[in-house]
Amino acid sequence: MIHSMTGYGKSVLQLPTKKLTIELKSLNSKNLDINARMPSIYREKELAIRKLLANRLERGKVDFSVYVETTAEDTSTQINTPVVKQYIKQLKDVTEGDDIELLKMAVRFPDALNTVREEIDENEWKLIEAQIDTAVSDLNNHRLNEGKVLELDFKTRLKTIDSILNAIIAMDPERIEGVRERLLKGVEELREKYDENRFEQELVYYIEKFDITEEKVRLKNHLNYFEECLNSNDSNGKKLGFISQEMGREINTIGSKSNYAPMQQLVVEMKDELEKIKEQLLNVL
Repeated sequence: MIHSMTGYGKSVLQLPTKKLTIELKSLNSKNLDINARMPSIYREKELAIRKLLANRLERGKVDFSVYVETTAEDTSTQINTPVVKQYIKQLKDVTEGDDIELLKMAVRFPDALNTVREEIDENEWKLIEAQIDTAVSDLNNHRLNEGKVLELDFKTRLKTIDSILNAIIAMDPERIEGVRERLLKGVEELREKYDENRFEQELVYYIEKFDITEEKVRLKNHLNYFEECLNSNDSNGKKLGFISQEMGREINTIGSKSNYAPMQQLVVEMKDELEKIKEQLLNVL
C-alpha cells in the first residue's frame, strides 16, 4: 500500500494552565526536511522532536508547529514596579501630565516588564510527546488515504498502457508486412532485375533492425513489476520512479524502431500516460 507525502495531522492537549495545539503539514520532497516552530520554552526538546518525526515520517517537507494558549490567570510576565515608578518620576521632571498617561508611557520603556523563564516539567513533556505522536499518526492516516487515491490512478493508467501495448502487438505483423511492401516497391521502381535471395536477406536485416519483440516483452514485465510494488506492504516511491524510467526507455525504443505512423501514434499515447504517472510519483513516499 503506497502512501502520499502530502498530509495534515493535528492534536490538542489541554493542561491545567494552557492549551497546546500541535499541527503537522507535509508536502513532497526527495528527503526529509523538517521546519519546526514552537515557543522558546520547548526549544530544548527540538532534537528529540526531530528524531521522533524522522523515525515515523521518512521523507517529505514537514512543517511542525506548536501553538500555546494560556487558560489560567497566572502569567510569567510581571510588572517591574520599582523601575516603572522611577520612569514616572523622571517623566514628571521633564513634563507635566496625567499619571495614567505617564504610566502608559513608562511601561513601554526597557525593563518595565519582567518575564520569568518557565522550565519544562518532565511529566508535562511526556503528555506533550504523546500528543505529538498522536498528531504524527493522524498525518500518516491522511497520507495513507491520499495514497489510496494515487494507487487507483496508477492502476488505471497501467491498464491503459497495457491495452495500448496489446494494440501495438496486434499491429506488429501489419507493420512488418508494410516494411516488406515498401522495400519491394522501391526495388521495382528501379526497373532492374534483382536477386530474390539478396532481397530476402536485406528484408531479414530490416525486419531485425525494426524488431521490437524484446521491448514489448520488457515493457510487459515492467508494467507487472510496477503493479506488484503497488500491492506490496512497503511504500517505495523511489523504486516506482526507477521502474517508470525503465518503462519510458522501452516505450521510446518502440517509437524509434516502429517506422510506422499508426504505431507511433499509439506510442505517443503511452508516453502521455507514463508522464502522468511520473508526475504523481513525485508525491509518493
